[in-house]
Amino acid sequence: MKILAFAAGNSRNSINRALVEHAAGHLKSDILPEAEIEFLDLNDFEMPIYSIDRENEGGIPNEARKFLGKIGAADALLVCFPEHNGFVTAAWKNIFDWMSRIDMKLWQGKPVVMLAASPGPRAGANVLASQQMLAPHFGADLRGTFGIGRWPHAWDDKTERLTRPDDIAALNDVLCRLITPSGAEAVT
Repeated sequence: MKILAFAAGNSRNSINRALVEHAAGHLKSDILPEAEIEFLDLNDFEMPIYSIDRENEGGIPNEARKFLGKIGAADALLVCFPEHNGFVTAAWKNIFDWMSRIDMKLWQGKPVVMLAASPGPRAGANVLASQQMLAPHFGADLRGTFGIGRWPHAWDDKTERLTRPDDIAALNDVLCRLITPSGAEAVT
């Protein structure tokens, strides 16, 4: 199974990048050893800010086509959303907007798990709620969402692991749902 994993932001040292890398590592080592994990860095897909004028003048950037192709080549997606002012990052929104001009169903029917990490207590609740609401419209087979709040208390920088048993169990559960066929009961 090919899993595409990325943090939907462009900070190289983000807690969301740490979470998605940890989640993908846990998926491969403890749940699905045969998984092939590909990580994407949004910084590798920079393009002009979307506008209809830019699209009409120059077409759709190749980076948008490449990102959409990466989604298409994957069997499932693991995405971690930083929350900027209650919504997705500008970097992700731009890539998303460009891809939606190629194919509105940009998630392409793929199983998706959406994560978020936040230093505050709400655990990315707003960004996860907005993305959960939009997921079916844009072609996602959303298998679950999970946010971790109060990140400094949830993460050990030395071991690069989650520390709270409830977070560990919830992450394991949502990852199992990612790889379980739709409609089947996840085995944890």
